[in-house]
Amino acid sequence: MSEFWKRTLSGAVYVAAVVGSILWHPLAFGILFFIVSIWAVSEYHHLMGSSAVARGGSIVCAAMLWMAAIWRICAPDGLRHSWGIYALIGAMYVLVLAATLIEELWSQSEHPVNNWGNVLISQTMIAAPFCALCGLMALDKWLLLALFVLMWVNDSGAYCVGVSTAKREGGNHKMFPRVSPKKSWEGLFGGMAFAIGAAFILYRFGWFDSIASNACGEVIIVTFALLASGFGTLGDLMESLMKRSIGVKDSGRFLPGHGGVLDRFDSILLAAPILLVYSWLCYVASSLL
Repeated sequence: MSEFWKRTLSGAVYVAAVVGSILWHPLAFGILFFIVSIWAVSEYHHLMGSSAVARGGSIVCAAMLWMAAIWRICAPDGLRHSWGIYALIGAMYVLVLAATLIEELWSQSEHPVNNWGNVLISQTMIAAPFCALCGLMALDKWLLLALFVLMWVNDSGAYCVGVSTAKREGGNHKMFPRVSPKKSWEGLFGGMAFAIGAAFILYRFGWFDSIASNACGEVIIVTFALLASGFGTLGDLMESLMKRSIGVKDSGRFLPGHGGVLDRFDSILLAAPILLVYSWLCYVASSLL
């Protein structure tokens, strides 16, 4: 099978799994992204060459964080009864960092801060952002689905505009060629335009009713699209910078032709937390008006 068809078929399965889990049931989405989150954390530590203690401890912490997130979206009044779980997770973080410290003292590593940093990054920049998706699900599943759709439209729009402008005389204007040689400013703004257009279509179908049901609806959805596009691109660049720094092309082999989990979901890492906060603020504001 050619590389094109491998990418196409695996991409179709990926989209169907994400969309199907969101529309089917919160528990289905929670289980799917529980697996994705654990896989991503493990993939990160494998890339960074972390110790067994740092990697295993991070996986346990990420699993506990996701169990709390699943409880939040599936159990009645889950938020009020999950504070004890979060306190337990905080204690687990401390224990993992302490175990990593003991391991570093025992092994007398030349770079003792590496494993500590990897533990913290894997939780704050990977596990926690994935859990932010559950926050959007708890608010409105259509907002969560809108995030993914806008990400996909932004990527496709940026690719099409970037490729077309690269063919003109003189080419296009590269953003950060050392980090991501193919990304251009034309592609960035083209992707944003596509995302805004898609957001208006979704708005007409009621996907943003939970946060944009007042007179400022158009402003709210344009801002949502711009945040999704901008921070999605930054997340992509962040993962590209990490791969460049360690000299690898793909983070793993999650999907044929698409690389690893971090390659596939890098746009989510910065966009999800930002859009969760933004959406909740819009939700509160709309409920007060």
